[in-house]
Amino acid sequence: MRVLVIGSGGREQAIAWACRHHGHDVRIDTGLGDASADDTDLVIPGPEAAIVAGVADECALRGIPCFGPVAEVARLESSKSFARELAASLAVPGPKFARFQDPDAAITWWRDLARPVVVKLDGLAGGKGVTVPSNDAETLAAIASAAAVGPFVLEERLYGPECSLLALCDGSKAVALPLAQDHKRIGEGDTGPNTGGMGAYAPAPVPYPADDLVATFVQPILDHLAAQATPYVGVLFAGLMLTADGPRLIEYNVRFGDPEAQTVLPLMETDLAELALACTRGSLDDIPLVVRAQAALTVVAAAPGYPAAAVTGAAVSDDMESGVIGPDGTTTLRFDAAVDAEGRVAGGRVLAVTGIGFDLAEARRAAYEHMANIHFDGMQVRRDIGWRALGAGLASYAAAGVDIDEGSRAVSEMKTAVEATHDNGVLKGVGSFGGVFSAKAIVELDDPVLVASTDGVGTKVELAARLGMVRGVGMDIVNHCIDDVLVQSARPLFFLDYIAASVLDADMVAEVVRGMADACRAAGCALLGGETAEMPGVYQPGAFDIAGTLVGVAERSELLPRADVAAGDVLIGVTSSGPHTNGYSLLRKIFDWIPMDVVPHGFDRPLGETLLEPHRSYLDVLRPALGSGHVKALAHITGGGLPENLPRVLPDDVDGVVELGSWPIPPLFALARELTPLMSTDELYRTLNMGIGMVIVCAPGDVDAVRASIDEPTFVIGHLAPGTGTVRLA
Repeated sequence: MRVLVIGSGGREQAIAWACRHHGHDVRIDTGLGDASADDTDLVIPGPEAAIVAGVADECALRGIPCFGPVAEVARLESSKSFARELAASLAVPGPKFARFQDPDAAITWWRDLARPVVVKLDGLAGGKGVTVPSNDAETLAAIASAAAVGPFVLEERLYGPECSLLALCDGSKAVALPLAQDHKRIGEGDTGPNTGGMGAYAPAPVPYPADDLVATFVQPILDHLAAQATPYVGVLFAGLMLTADGPRLIEYNVRFGDPEAQTVLPLMETDLAELALACTRGSLDDIPLVVRAQAALTVVAAAPGYPAAAVTGAAVSDDMESGVIGPDGTTTLRFDAAVDAEGRVAGGRVLAVTGIGFDLAEARRAAYEHMANIHFDGMQVRRDIGWRALGAGLASYAAAGVDIDEGSRAVSEMKTAVEATHDNGVLKGVGSFGGVFSAKAIVELDDPVLVASTDGVGTKVELAARLGMVRGVGMDIVNHCIDDVLVQSARPLFFLDYIAASVLDADMVAEVVRGMADACRAAGCALLGGETAEMPGVYQPGAFDIAGTLVGVAERSELLPRADVAAGDVLIGVTSSGPHTNGYSLLRKIFDWIPMDVVPHGFDRPLGETLLEPHRSYLDVLRPALGSGHVKALAHITGGGLPENLPRVLPDDVDGVVELGSWPIPPLFALARELTPLMSTDELYRTLNMGIGMVIVCAPGDVDAVRASIDEPTFVIGHLAPGTGTVRLA
């Protein structure tokens, strides 16, 4: 078949590759050129500008089959307001929106909406006509900027991961290509201004069948246009947002996406040209779509200055050959978008490399290995393409390698054996926050008891070792143990530490111990111990682990929880400083493909520093509240989160009712929520503390006094109700 591909970018190169792969004679042209019915069997337009300008209409006049919609239908992309109004009339799920020319009217509408908005130019803008403001000042500036260009649309801002649905349409029917996700923003962590696309991957881990998405977002459009005698032939691209309330429409495009085309087309087994020709004849059902059981990931290299003002002219070098199958079965393809005949940068998005592998990790590795061999001055390449995929398929903490239920079962199984060794001096043992042992010999107290806690830092140490930021984990282990004895009203006496590694590094050990010493000094307790172990073959090279035991003392009459904890009491939350020392198997998993020096949107520092923020001590913060006599119980929110830790201080006939939304969720936890759409709310709150590190239980009449005694913001996060000793997230 003689195929003419209209356009000259990376998308068009991918379309041409897909057709040539099946033996077709392909020409690429920026316009119709000298095409005629005699020498062209099929036209496939790539860019939206050509489609909006009427390529399909011209082809119809010349009698050439064209896999693209006519200009009348192309308004789905050329006018955001037309697309929104049509979708709304057909009950396609989407945000609230309005079209404006007057900036003052737009500001009034936005103020009345009382929600964040997205500002979009109404017409074509090469994928860069969208502004997502972060605050009121940016919103006002974006409205003013858009109004200076022409008509624009304001849309209620939606939240969640995005998904690219590309459907091949024959006028009445549609079939979906593998679902993809792209990265629009120029910066790592999805920050900075929008671009035409800096990378994509497929199939995307989306919890909705592609056929269902076609039925919701594509078929209503096809049915409507067919009834209007303007059938839609070509690719209908639906950009979707996977919100907490389900998928919602972001936009329609009337062509293959870029770089989505470079990602999904290499996964097709079926002949693209034959499928496209069948669509022009209304016979899509005649050729079944077959997709490889593989994954693909595309990384884009952009010119310096892009997307604002690309700097061109730099020479491009590439030390690897495109299209070669590697010894591991992976393949890489290079698609040039803006490289001139002399091999120099000629535009914003210069080229794309697509890796194809048996899974997404292999595809990603192949793409980045090839990209590492491409060079030109000022090259911009995001290092985190695909980073959102890792958490998307996790439905539980166990899927990340940690089973909370099994840990709880282990405590239960060992409890009987441990309690067999206790005498009357042991007041609390395994399953509590720490062991409690009577110690009347501490004579300054009337009836003193010793309170002990032993714990470790867990998989957080791997991240600390990898980033060379280990001092904080020394603070982690001490403060974790301090908080575990504090919940029984004890003050710390001394701490004993243990450090094990594959090969001990004296400098590393010293830095960890400095962190321990910092925390001990702040708490007024002694640092004892210093036990170390070198165990090659047990730990991976460079890996280490730390654990410790803290012993504190409390007055027996002041031990918590008190016996009068009851239904009607109030829960007061005190904020955490981060994940503390729990949930890191999940966090390391979902952030494995984003560099730790990236500052994601909404963060005030790099991701690695945010993750390694030390576990805070609540000793000084809560000392005044404990001294007031109003505190009935304290719960340290550690592994198991609110659902597993709050029950430790509840009577068997009382439930804790935690009111979600009663405290602000910090950006790190909000991002973790966004990246794990399959994880239930209960599972997420069992895995992470979600911003609450300590819970105070007090009587309703004492709430104001307790909160006033704490010199930082606190939040009333729930109450106690009759029940069975569990936690309900309301």
